[in-house]
Amino acid sequence: MRIGILQTGLAPDQLAAEMGDYPDMFARLLDGHGFTFVPYRVVDMEFPKDVHDCDGWLLTGSRHGAYEDHPFIPPLEDFIRRAYAEGVPMVGICFGHQIIAQALGGKVERYEKGWAVGPTRYDFEGETVTLNAWHRDQVTRVPEGATVVGCNDFCENAALVYGDRIFTVQAHPEFRSEFVDGLMKTRGKGVVPDDLMAEAGARLGTPLDDKMIARRIAEFFKHPRG
Repeated sequence: MRIGILQTGLAPDQLAAEMGDYPDMFARLLDGHGFTFVPYRVVDMEFPKDVHDCDGWLLTGSRHGAYEDHPFIPPLEDFIRRAYAEGVPMVGICFGHQIIAQALGGKVERYEKGWAVGPTRYDFEGETVTLNAWHRDQVTRVPEGATVVGCNDFCENAALVYGDRIFTVQAHPEFRSEFVDGLMKTRGKGVVPDDLMAEAGARLGTPLDDKMIARRIAEFFKHPRG
């Protein structure tokens, strides 16, 4: 199965040199599930020609806000709406989760209560799941047709499904602990409060449920449609 990775942001250069960029992280996360991956740097205006160029689409995280004025955002929202209308499956992670919601009529905002950083617990339909987080923005209004399947007290809309067409997650199953540590050192200083980074740093190394989410993503893409 051919999965197009729509890269909406870039990892910090020094971290990418050691741990790879976002497409590399998703290739590792989903290794063994029978996928081939085709990356598109949509953040640099490199878009697929058609929503059917791949069997499914995976939208990555980004340091940008979905509500910000960047050249790539309007055509990405158009692509999302076309893929949704055509029934091509999509998975969105963090910014991907947010931009899909925004494109389909939801609302994304900078959350007034601040950041979620590092290993974080979520309730996925009654199951406790721990994943790395790195975000301040949140989906604050869920689009019509979407159902909340993951949440916690800080993030009410942490995972959404849109029938059998879209599955999105606010957290980062692709982020290993060493990458979060690197983000705290490169992008966190002066942005994320020091006490919050200290607390998150103390939790690094907590066992994560990234493989469980990887299985769910793989099962979603492979689900028979039509």
